[in-house]
Amino acid sequence: MDNEFLPKSETDPPKDPKRVSNNRLAFWIIGGGIGLYMVGSGVWGIITGGS
Repeated sequence: MDNEFLPKSETDPPKDPKRVSNNRLAFWIIGGGIGLYMVGSGVWGIITGGS
C-alpha cells in the first residue's frame, strides 16, 4: 500500500517531546567546547606563570 496520499505528518513517527533539538544540542556542544578551552588555557597560564 502506498503512503503517497497521506500527509507527511501522518507517515513520520511521533517526535519525543523530551528530546533536545539538534540546534540546541549543537549550541551547547560548541559553547561547552569554547568554555572548556578558556578554562583550560587559564589553568595552563596559572601553572606556567603567565609568561
